[in-house]
Parts: sequence; structure tokens; C-alpha cells
Amino acid sequence: MGISTKKPVFNLRPGTKIRGKWHQNTYQIVKVLGSGAIGTVYLALFNQRSVALKISDQPSAITTEVNVLKAFEKAPGNRLGPSLIDVDDWAPTNADSYSFYVMEYLKGHNLNEYIQQKGEDWLGILIIQLLGDLHHLHQLGWVFGDLKPENLLVTQSPARLRWIDVGGTTKKGRAVKEYTEFYDRGYWGLGSRKADPAYDLFAVAMVMIQVYYPGRFEKGANPYQTLMKKIKANPQLRHYDTCLEKALRGQYTSSTQMQKDLAQKLVEKRKNPIPKSHPVRPSSQRQTSSIQQDSSPPKWMESIGIASVTGILFVFYMLLQIISGF
Repeated sequence: MGISTKKPVFNLRPGTKIRGKWHQNTYQIVKVLGSGAIGTVYLALFNQRSVALKISDQPSAITTEVNVLKAFEKAPGNRLGPSLIDVDDWAPTNADSYSFYVMEYLKGHNLNEYIQQKGEDWLGILIIQLLGDLHHLHQLGWVFGDLKPENLLVTQSPARLRWIDVGGTTKKGRAVKEYTEFYDRGYWGLGSRKADPAYDLFAVAMVMIQVYYPGRFEKGANPYQTLMKKIKANPQLRHYDTCLEKALRGQYTSSTQMQKDLAQKLVEKRKNPIPKSHPVRPSSQRQTSSIQQDSSPPKWMESIGIASVTGILFVFYMLLQIISGF
């Protein structure tokens, strides 16, 4: 799970043991994973198993997040957020009482690092999968709200984006309760902070943009033009410009619409590859070239042709695997 730089609401030392008031389960604190306005998330041990424990002095907020995680469990395949393990109170003294819940501890990679390591096509594949999960969330009547890379993790077997903090998840129609300015359409003057599917899709577009602008940037005098200039200036983002523009302008009414457009763009991209923004030559390619005996043009042309077809088939396979799960 990701690490937050915000000051922890609680300062529980490693080794501290939290015993649930009602269920009597004991959790040993290992370290801080992240902290926000509602509470602090810790890595903890329970029966020699790693778990994530969120504790807060706001019981109503904890109850809301627990209800969100329970709603996630109703989604097809139960793949939206971390699995809920326990909900309880902790009373370290007779005068103090705090609410906490325990969830699955997800291990994985930061989105930007994963794209750098595995290749830029994976951005489209992972975002298509994320849009499918958002579709299920929206169908359940919720909007994720605070959608940003810090709240996402790429897990393995198979590779997929998972949500690790549901603190900003809001019922449709209400005001988004937690947001981060760079991913917030209200900050960019491109919509309200009312919780609707388009709010999340705007944030999805910003997540894609920040992969190539990790240092972020100011919105300038004309925020929309600033965003479009950044998109046009990067060849990878430029390939998705129509999809990103629709998401930024709120022209998608559902995540499945954006998902379909991105899938089409990804297939086109495989047919007409774009030079990498950060060229990395995979080791497998180096090994293949080192054992190549005949370097005549026909063989070289044939190898490239086979590689291209294989790449296209691989993308189709991944898309079918992702979409078939929805």
C-alpha cells in the first residue's frame, strides 16, 4: 500500500497492541502506511498475517467507509477495494475510545513505476480495467471521489489496478467529501464537486496525464487550454487526446463509453507504434538479438512482422480478459 506524507492523526508506536473491545482480536502495529483527514492507516500483524488497520476518532466516518467496503463486496467478482476483515472499537483507557476497521493488506507497485518498468501500453490496459471497476462502483450508487495515483496500486497475478483508500467515496448526488486539487474538476474550473460518474472520469484523465508529468503543473490563466497543451506536447498522451478531451469536458456519461474509446485507441496504437517517451530495451529482446545467426533483411523483416502480430494479439487477449470479467 502507498505511503502518505500527511501528518498521522494518531502516533502509535511500532509494537503497540490494539485489542478490539467487542471481538477481542489483537493487532500489533508495525508502521504507518498513510494518514488523512479522517484517520491513520497502519500496517499491522494479526495471527502472523499482514493487515491494514485504519483508526479514527470519528466513528461516523469509519462507519461510512465500512459501508463502502461492504458495498464493494457486492460487486461482480469482488475486485474493487481491499477485503474487509474486522470492525471494532479500541479503548486504551476508560476515558478514550476509538473506532477502527481492518482490511486486506495489498502488496503492489506504484502506477508510474510500473509503467516505466513494463512499458507504456500497460497504461491503457490498466486504465481500461480501472474504468470497468468504476462502472461497477457507479452502478452501486457510489463515486470514488478522491481518485489519484496515491490511492491506486498495481497488484500482480494478474496485473490490475486496485483501490487502497476509500475515504473519498461518496454517494451519487452529494458533494464529494474528499478530493485532491490536481485531480479535481472544480479546481480546474471544468465542473462542480457534485458526485457523479463524470467526476471520476475527469480524475481518470488526470491520472493518465500525471504519468508523463509527475511533477504536476500550474493551471494557468486558461486551465482547459493548459491541459490540452500538455496532452498535445506528449506523443503518448496525444494518441489518446480525443478520449482525454471528452473526459476533461465531461462528455462521457458512463465509464463504459470511455472504456470502449480507450480500447479502440490502444488497438490502433499497437498497429502504429509510437516512440517511447522513456526508451527501455527489454532484456528478452537483447537475448534474442544476441543469438540471431542470420541478419539478412528478409529474416529481419520477418521477425519484426511476427513481433508486431504477436503484440496486437496480446493486446486483444488482454482486453478480452479484462472486459470479459465485467
